[in-house]
Amino acid sequence: MVPPAGNDHQHLPNCTHVHDPPGVFFSLGGYSGNHYHGFADVLIPLFVTSRPFDRQVELLVIDSQPWMVNKVKTIMQALSRFVAFSFCHEYDEVDVDRSKQDGKIHCFSRLVIGLKGRGRKELGISPLETDYTMKDFRQFLRISYSLSKTRAIKKNPMMNNPQLLIISRKGSRAFTNVNEIAGMATKLGYYVKVVEPDDNTMSESAEMMNSCDVVVGVHGAGLTNMVFLPDNAVVVQVIPLALDWSAKIYYEEPTKEMNLRYLQYKIKKEESSLIGRYSPDHVVFTTPWSFKWDEFRSIYMQNQNVTVDLRRFRPTLVKALELLHD
Repeated sequence: MVPPAGNDHQHLPNCTHVHDPPGVFFSLGGYSGNHYHGFADVLIPLFVTSRPFDRQVELLVIDSQPWMVNKVKTIMQALSRFVAFSFCHEYDEVDVDRSKQDGKIHCFSRLVIGLKGRGRKELGISPLETDYTMKDFRQFLRISYSLSKTRAIKKNPMMNNPQLLIISRKGSRAFTNVNEIAGMATKLGYYVKVVEPDDNTMSESAEMMNSCDVVVGVHGAGLTNMVFLPDNAVVVQVIPLALDWSAKIYYEEPTKEMNLRYLQYKIKKEESSLIGRYSPDHVVFTTPWSFKWDEFRSIYMQNQNVTVDLRRFRPTLVKALELLHD
């Protein structure tokens, strides 16, 4: 692989490696290490770009990190028979970052530069760019991770209790009374699991999410795992103060294309940890959009936790049961 040389094709160097399969050239840099952006910016577009080749394609990755490559290896293997990137030695290796320095020239009959499919969609696929849909992507994930549950259960006294997964974040935007929430849900008839997604591999997260019928989480990257939920499962997003817009764009809207049900619970200021640091009439509560981005992120995204009012939240969990029954 060589840099562009204008129209002077006579002076192009000779190939040292010739690849019969086409290649897809993309980056794992930027924000792809974030779980949400890893799916929205890389994995979903990679599926759209690579899937038409039916695994007869080489994936050429730059800006990769060993931990990130290991995290998505199952998806890479499902998309290509010839995974090729810098830090994965189990496959035919093409060290793209190093090749430009060691004189190796890799030639492809066809090379796709960059990924497509996202358009203006967040955690979705643009119908203007491909015939693939999020239904196709979710089915691809089920096959790749051998996920057996395709549909959420219906509420039925003769069946097992519906399974509810509570995503327990670490650090900011965390539930401070997660045990109380779990206890209330159990009394309503749920079988409850509480998990911290950061402690699990992608495969473990996929299996755990796929086993559930309802997932509850504060707005954040952990909700991205809803891509593994069975059809007709219910996503309950707890929205902290001032995060309504991002909650809608990043998670509410995508559920419509995933065949999932969606409920939201918007907290009051009394349920936010911010009430312990600011007076009730402070600008933090009255006009949050008056802050510049860095201040806004620090206050509402990095330093806000949630203590759910169980009495207010109970009807949301009851509604989720009703949706399972529909």
